[in-house]
Amino acid sequence: MKTLLEILNLKRLSGILFYTSIISFIIAFNFSDNPPAGGWQQQFLPFMNNRPLSDITFVDSLTGFGITGDHTANVTNYVIKTTNGGDNWFVVDSIYQDLTKVNFINTNTGFVCGGLNQIGGYLTKTTDSGLNWNVLSTPFGGSFQDMFVLSEDTLWVTSPVGGGFGGLYRTINGGVSWIRQDDRVVNKIYMLNGLIGFISLSDVSYLAKTTNGGFNWTIIPNEIGYFDIFFSDSLTGWKAFANMRKTTDGGLTWQEQTLPVTSTVSMKKFSNVNSDTIWGVGGYKFYSGHGTRGIIYKTTNGGAVWGYQLPDTSFNIPQFYYSDFINAKIGWSYNIYTGVHTVNGGDTVTIYSGISNNSVNISDVFSLYQNYPNPFNPVTTIEYEISSKGFINLSVYNIQGKKQTELVNKIQNTGNYKVNLNGSDLPTGVYFYTMFVNGNRIQTKKMMLVK
Repeated sequence: MKTLLEILNLKRLSGILFYTSIISFIIAFNFSDNPPAGGWQQQFLPFMNNRPLSDITFVDSLTGFGITGDHTANVTNYVIKTTNGGDNWFVVDSIYQDLTKVNFINTNTGFVCGGLNQIGGYLTKTTDSGLNWNVLSTPFGGSFQDMFVLSEDTLWVTSPVGGGFGGLYRTINGGVSWIRQDDRVVNKIYMLNGLIGFISLSDVSYLAKTTNGGFNWTIIPNEIGYFDIFFSDSLTGWKAFANMRKTTDGGLTWQEQTLPVTSTVSMKKFSNVNSDTIWGVGGYKFYSGHGTRGIIYKTTNGGAVWGYQLPDTSFNIPQFYYSDFINAKIGWSYNIYTGVHTVNGGDTVTIYSGISNNSVNISDVFSLYQNYPNPFNPVTTIEYEISSKGFINLSVYNIQGKKQTELVNKIQNTGNYKVNLNGSDLPTGVYFYTMFVNGNRIQTKKMMLVK
């Protein structure tokens, strides 16, 4: 039996060898911004009495805030914060209110809104990054469903109750006083600047636009509202309501964009990095042996062509509801209890071509999935998908980057494939498997053999 000192020394030596070998492997395969284990890492929210996430936002690559709520009365909800990019979360406030929206204008200053119809609207503000919260004056009833913060002083809140207290409210002095700008059932509010903005009315039945800061709203004919909306300038914008639509004339007319065909095609939330790169969530795909898995949409040309990524079939995330990217490579996608994070733009994007509202032509789609089981001993299964005929090579490498075996090395037709790796002759350790198509590396994933 080994002594404790021997075990600790072995672990220390193994750790040194592991990280040295990782660096050697990255250099050998030129993975400078694409780690071999894939570009997505799963993250978990803290246990908060099973309260579901209702909104999430990130200020920078490290600092983010989330809130819980589901319109249930007589329960406590939470404001949570991360300071390490979502790897760990902690509670910064707990409120006996339903929470619906969180918005930070910088690392220190942020707002949270919500409320219950039985109690009234709720709006709170922090100026020290969540350490302290001050409840703002809201001299009207009805819960708040949405909020848009233009500055520390100017913001709007919506109340979908209708009647005496519902509508749209604006403050220009940080909540000291409010002006009711619309008395209809307003669900969503978005402002491009202090003058131009859009609201979603009557449970997303209508879309309206203002050009004078919200004092007057014009219904846009033959156009429904939105779950999410963003404008890159006064003319160009996108909105999501199951499908994805784009305008180039300031919202007067909208054209539907073609999303990739999966088990369910749906856009709920999206995050614009710029006018070209957009990430979105809402759709999912069914995978044999894994069930439903959420996918993440991506475009790099303003939506002319959309692709999607599947972070990892071993991540049991049936669908994503929230997405927030701070640049083209760093971002997060979450459902109500867990999510994924990338610092390098995720995995290889599956590209779909053929821009038409009636048909979608699929071209050059190659996907490599996580092996299962993982860790394994001694047999594991690897699945991959190809949509056009090509020369496929699937090889396994050790931690030093030396090829151990070729699982596939031949021309294959369109289809889904499975191949087994038997590690009986391999020692315990970390391995990588890489898929090449016609000599081009598609993707690499990590697996672990434990005997």
